[in-house]
Amino acid sequence: MPQNIIEKIVQRYSVGLEDGRIIRSGDYVFIRPAHVMTHDNTGAVMLKFRSIDATKMANPRQPVFALDHNIQDKTEKNLGKYRNIEDFAREMGVDFYPAGRGIGHQIMCEEGYAWPGTMVVASDSHSNMYGGLGCLGTPVVRTDAAAIWATGQTWWQVPPVAKVKLLGKLKPGVTGKDIIITLCGLFNKDEVLNHAVEFTGEGVLSLTLEERLTIANMTTEWGALVGLFPVDRVTISWLRKRADFVAKRELAGVPSRQRRDGNGIHPRLNYLRIDELEKNILSSDQDAFYAKELTLDLSTVRPHVSGPDHVKVMTNVTEIEKENIRIDKAYLVSCVNSRAEDLAEAARVVRGKKVTPHVEFYVAAASSEVQAEAESRGDWQALIESGAIPLPPGCGPCIGLGMGLLQEGEVGISATNRNFKGRMGSRDARVYLASPAVVAASAIAGKIAGPRRYDATETIVNIVVNERKSTRTSTVGLLPGFPKSLEGELVFCHQDNLNTDGIFPSKYTYIDDFSPDQQAKVVMENYDPDFVDLVKEGDILVGGFNFGSGSSREQAATALKYRGIQLVIAGSFSQTYARNAINNSFLVLKCIELTEDMKTTFGDRKLTVRTGIRVKIDFVSTVIQTDKKNYSFDPVGLTAQELILVGGLEAWVKKRLQSKLKQ
Repeated sequence: MPQNIIEKIVQRYSVGLEDGRIIRSGDYVFIRPAHVMTHDNTGAVMLKFRSIDATKMANPRQPVFALDHNIQDKTEKNLGKYRNIEDFAREMGVDFYPAGRGIGHQIMCEEGYAWPGTMVVASDSHSNMYGGLGCLGTPVVRTDAAAIWATGQTWWQVPPVAKVKLLGKLKPGVTGKDIIITLCGLFNKDEVLNHAVEFTGEGVLSLTLEERLTIANMTTEWGALVGLFPVDRVTISWLRKRADFVAKRELAGVPSRQRRDGNGIHPRLNYLRIDELEKNILSSDQDAFYAKELTLDLSTVRPHVSGPDHVKVMTNVTEIEKENIRIDKAYLVSCVNSRAEDLAEAARVVRGKKVTPHVEFYVAAASSEVQAEAESRGDWQALIESGAIPLPPGCGPCIGLGMGLLQEGEVGISATNRNFKGRMGSRDARVYLASPAVVAASAIAGKIAGPRRYDATETIVNIVVNERKSTRTSTVGLLPGFPKSLEGELVFCHQDNLNTDGIFPSKYTYIDDFSPDQQAKVVMENYDPDFVDLVKEGDILVGGFNFGSGSSREQAATALKYRGIQLVIAGSFSQTYARNAINNSFLVLKCIELTEDMKTTFGDRKLTVRTGIRVKIDFVSTVIQTDKKNYSFDPVGLTAQELILVGGLEAWVKKRLQSKLKQ
């Protein structure tokens, strides 16, 4: 049976498969990823790890810890948290990267953990970025991370795969960031929601490795679970240059607890491993099936600005310049656009110029090594001399932490990947996204502006939807103890793409001891501050489409559960959100028709509506019953039922460990 490259990689990393079973989209599998990365949330994963009575790592070489989110916080509480994580890493024998070394995703690439043809996960939504290197990177949640630490594995459903064919070549001044903003803006109707995206076509070869990382990173905002580029001469060349660098670093005697072989050879980024990769490059079969096929002519892409407040709204730079949108802050930070190439691009724009006095322009490199390279080129100095404010290598304002946050009424333009309300400061601020060049030009101009003029043209895109007839026939019953039905009143929140920042604000995310009661009190704070007082225990929430988009924080699921919401029904979900919910024994159901009827009946005038509609959800007949109409939903699978019944993935792992002790 032909397989695409996503299915082939998952085949390699699946465990417990029956003999002869061929993996394809839709399958539920247990996976043993090559690596799992956690960052500041390592502390929260440690709590989960201990709560399941785990005492050692199943494979200490599998996890990677990198502190990157709240590194500007020098309070004793945060420094103590960081010390605890480092001590735990030492105790467990896990590779650890301290605050200041860089953003975890960048480190995963720089240190060879995200290796082409492997499957690597992270407890962070932007692990898609590894796809720029031909590595199947996908997000997991904190509970998954604890499960992997303890058992080496977790579960995954193989997503449908969409092929994106890139034709032609970018015009001068157009970048990878413009490509992904264009894709998000033109295909903004959930075309790739919960898909794995495979990039192909002759246009790929014209893209640098750093541009590929940028595009793969922001497939998260596009709604995808994976954004994978092929392994080609660009990939191999980047790896060889990186291997040259680390070899020189080893010879210079740079101390590192991450290199353990004792002979001065990096255990991952070495020439023998690259030679072996080059001989065995994985590719899709010629007749592999793709659920969708999209085409983009790169020569027709022009710089665009995304937003405000939404990633999937874009405006041509030439057009938005005419609006004279005054900015207060500009940002060149984050895992998506703070590599050496990005800093060089911004430096070319600002060299010999000054940031407008009323603008604060913040700059942070993706890693300490990126900053060192930018300094050696003179790019870092050019940015600072222009008036940019340097920040340490880390996430900072992108996640709403540290200095430089947006205040009420302010406008910001950023080379980050998200511009959700409240994410980078006040929910009453407005944020636009753009390439490093546009951000730098805007900082100089004091308003949203491009660094040069671009000719107007129509972007050439196309999409084809394919259907694969199912060859499997199966029915799903109910496990003993799983409820046959639930009843409750519907509460409606109309917004599509309601993101995790709206459901559970980022400022609370890394407070490890934030209690269930505290979570319940702040749920939906950035979406609707009145939500907490409007809902009642036992309500059933109906959301819009792509509910729970954005980051991988599990509190966006647990906070609703702790507030007393029985379950969430939506037209569609972010797969990461749905995963978080199931892992925490919180049920979510997809029902397009019910969401559409709610939108027709109640509109969008109120953020939260008590509908007065009582429903009975019948899990045997898979029907949502109201007094006027019945709605069908897909059966709850046995895997999900098992996790709901046992109390979530954490309890499932605990049960598994206890079973091993008895053997």
